[in-house]
Amino acid sequence: MTGAKTNQVDQRPLSITDLLHFIPYDLQQTFLFEAILSYGKIYNLYPIKWVFLIALALFEIGSLICGAAPSSVGLIMGRVVAGIGSGGLFAGAILLVAEFKPLNERAFYNGMLGAMYSVASVAGPLMGGAFTERVTWRLCFYINLPLGVVTAVIVFLLVPNNYDSGRDSRRGLPLKKKLQEMDLYGLVVLVPTIICILLATQWGGTKYSWGNARIIALFVVGFVLFVAFVVIEIWQGDRAIVPPSLVKRRTVWACSIFSFCLFGSFLVVAYFLPLWFQAIKGDTATESGIHNLPSILGTTIFSVAAGGMVFGLGYYTWACILGSVLAAVGAGLLSTLEVDSNAAKWIGYQVLYGAGCGFGLNQPLIAIQAALPDFQKSEGTAVVIFMQTFGGTIAIAVAQNVFNNKLVSNILAAGIPVDPAALLSVGATKLQGLVQPQFFGRLQLAYNDSITQTFYVAVATAGLSMAGSILIPWLSVKQAVAPEDAETANTVMPFQHPSSDVDLAMPAILRQSGEIASEDSQSSDIEKVPRNNEVSTYDSQTSEVEKSSVGSTNRKVESIRN
Repeated sequence: MTGAKTNQVDQRPLSITDLLHFIPYDLQQTFLFEAILSYGKIYNLYPIKWVFLIALALFEIGSLICGAAPSSVGLIMGRVVAGIGSGGLFAGAILLVAEFKPLNERAFYNGMLGAMYSVASVAGPLMGGAFTERVTWRLCFYINLPLGVVTAVIVFLLVPNNYDSGRDSRRGLPLKKKLQEMDLYGLVVLVPTIICILLATQWGGTKYSWGNARIIALFVVGFVLFVAFVVIEIWQGDRAIVPPSLVKRRTVWACSIFSFCLFGSFLVVAYFLPLWFQAIKGDTATESGIHNLPSILGTTIFSVAAGGMVFGLGYYTWACILGSVLAAVGAGLLSTLEVDSNAAKWIGYQVLYGAGCGFGLNQPLIAIQAALPDFQKSEGTAVVIFMQTFGGTIAIAVAQNVFNNKLVSNILAAGIPVDPAALLSVGATKLQGLVQPQFFGRLQLAYNDSITQTFYVAVATAGLSMAGSILIPWLSVKQAVAPEDAETANTVMPFQHPSSDVDLAMPAILRQSGEIASEDSQSSDIEKVPRNNEVSTYDSQTSEVEKSSVGSTNRKVESIRN
């Protein structure tokens, strides 16, 4: 709800332009992107509990400022503060689960977190529209205050203070060194990079043509700044907000591609489908929310179900692939909706699409937990969430362009006596008052065609997400149990790298038992990150972390020696 763009501090109903600008370029989005990556570092440098509570406090303060804003300037400033705070909330929740639950159980809990996130993404704007139409837009922000207080109390009372004190050796650094770890150079360059890209995608094809000098200049400057950002990240090394060693890992970049595309598809459907109900079926904001329940329920149920299935099967890559396929098919079916489509169609299509998003959206965060050592998990989580959020922003901007251009061309082609600019400036429920009754049928057809065209964007992005899903390595969230006899010691399990877990784990086990005196004498490609009686080892050839239980690996070592 707090993401809904409010151009004026008044009590007018949300217009189509307001809804289409739900996630465009603005200061909150820019600072949100910055904050997401920054929190990846901050969670390594400071205790997760207190960073999460501070982020929540900033979000609450920003919401309070927005709700009480006497002018648009106050609203903008409040959204900046809220954006800085909200950037650390979802990543913090994921990391808190990672601290208290073993890897094989995190899929289920992350599934529930993802289900709630999906519900909020769809229901939030609809509730915001209802508040704006029936009460006041300020309630969109004030409602966050009691919810945030309850969350803060729960985290404060139930999460121990020093549970992760040994998580990262950098936590003992002085403040000056910690500031150097934050990669301020990269952050400074990233701000104008994001602004240029978002402005170009938002203005191109609407305010200016794609060939306009302003749009070309924005893309060129954005590209140059992006190159500069990459150079800075390489120069900064492990201090970078996006460390090159992290980007090289197949799991990270494959999950980033997948999340960028699938979440972009999800947001396009989430924000244009309610418009279809309001414009074509004559729903109010509240009614469109009710008719959108099949999508919400589909995403929620299958998100939890996927988490349980990953917990049982051990693998998550299959869920990403299945999610891409179902989402692409579901979005394609939604693009066939007509003015006279019956309930069976729009309910069934929503359930299918929701199932795809439910299966796929949360798995990249599980993949990060399975593939990365502890000291990189917060940064890896932040990168994936950043790409997810950025992908949604770009997809919405592209879909907005498609809708605006198609609607204008349809209105002109149908000869409907209405100003397209005036049509875009009113709410979707106010269409009948714009034209004479004999033209309303043609207006509905023009609107239907324009909205369903945006679902092609959802089809394309869901289809592209498959490129990322099939590249995500098949790693298991279950602990590897070593065979008891030497004959089967080298047996390769399905989807397992041919290198045995003994080969990978032995240096770490020997170091732990004192048989190797110095860690420096071993290859730097092997990292020891103990947790929950596990030893995590990293093989540079596979670029993944493989885990084995200390006890079972000792048995395998003994078996080989014999």
